Amino acid sequence: METLTPPGDSAVGAAKAPWAKNILYLWGRRRTLLRVAIVALALSTLIAFIVPKRYESATSIMPPESQSGSAAMLAMLTGRAGGAAGGLGSLASGLLGGRTNGELYIDLMHSGSVMGSLIDRFHLQQVYHTRYAKDTFRKLSARTKITENKKSGIITIVTSDTDQRRAQDLANGYVEELNKLMARVSTSAARREREFIEQRLASVVKELNSAQEELSHFSSSTSTIDIKEQTRATVDAGAKLQAELIVGQSELQSLRQIYGDENVRVRATRERIGVLQRQLDKMGGSALDPGESQAQPNGELYPPLRRLPELGVRYANLYRHVRVEEAVYDLLSAEYETARIQEAKEIGTVSVVDFAGWPEKKSFPIRSYFMLGGTGISLLIASLFLLVKKTWNELDEHGDLKVIAHQVRISMPRRSARPGEEAHP
Repeated sequence: METLTPPGDSAVGAAKAPWAKNILYLWGRRRTLLRVAIVALALSTLIAFIVPKRYESATSIMPPESQSGSAAMLAMLTGRAGGAAGGLGSLASGLLGGRTNGELYIDLMHSGSVMGSLIDRFHLQQVYHTRYAKDTFRKLSARTKITENKKSGIITIVTSDTDQRRAQDLANGYVEELNKLMARVSTSAARREREFIEQRLASVVKELNSAQEELSHFSSSTSTIDIKEQTRATVDAGAKLQAELIVGQSELQSLRQIYGDENVRVRATRERIGVLQRQLDKMGGSALDPGESQAQPNGELYPPLRRLPELGVRYANLYRHVRVEEAVYDLLSAEYETARIQEAKEIGTVSVVDFAGWPEKKSFPIRSYFMLGGTGISLLIASLFLLVKKTWNELDEHGDLKVIAHQVRISMPRRSARPGEEAHP
């Protein structure tokens, strides 16, 4: 009896070239491939709409033209995974000009200092749902693309994220964290001078406060505000009292000669002279005990004349100390501001050419490419499977490959038969 063959198989047999045979064979199985394409297109479309959208935001920066004194330190920091050898190698290459300025700053943005700050700042370990920091670093690196234009030297930073705001903030955050790192590791002369002046200024402030408090306490306890003016005022007041006392004594002698000692006017004049004398004695001061040399007795407004020389020396020393500390403070304050300005000039800061803008359009997934790519890959895999199956069927039953496959199949453990079902060999 004659065996009937499908039209496709007869065409395949008529073809001579292997590639032509394969094409004709696949054409004969076009219905199968069509079903595979329909299913693959449906699944690819479903996956394309399920995959979360991603947005890209880009910023462009221009590194400093010349490296400052901190360039060697920055170059050494970029030896991330090489240990001491990597750090020394980076340092040597930076000093010898083995790397460009842009490559140095690209490595800095890939460093743990910059990326670690971004991870903490935006809580990326929770956003990416990662357990370990190493996995978070890997995901952030995969979603960040940093490239340099070799001709212009402009560095472009492109960040991708499922949130539009976070994508924009991440791109700008790289620039901010890079500037912070450069300022932190700066070792310029202006920085060292600023740090020294800052420490000296802090100690001068403490000394000035101590001197002012000591002068204030001395002035409060001795009623000394301005020794020169107080001395002039005390001498003038004493001279006035002395003149009034002399006039009173002369008047008392005249009244005694006229009215006698028991006259009312004589007694009143005598009392007035006594009051003037006591005031004059108090103003001039009397012999003081050693414990009274620093305290103003009886809450008097002005210190006695007798104590003014002693108080003047102590007051002058304290006042001079305060004035010296004030002069040092003013000088150091001016130098501190100058050093800060100079440090800001010497610290290299990147210039932003274009700030990261708001990502209006998603960058991933591109659904048309996703659907066409998934369908095409599925068709390719199905075609390869059919060709492999065709090649296998064309092999000799007693060939080596089929014999090996048969031995492997019979050596595998057999499935136990269910109740009522015969066991198959």
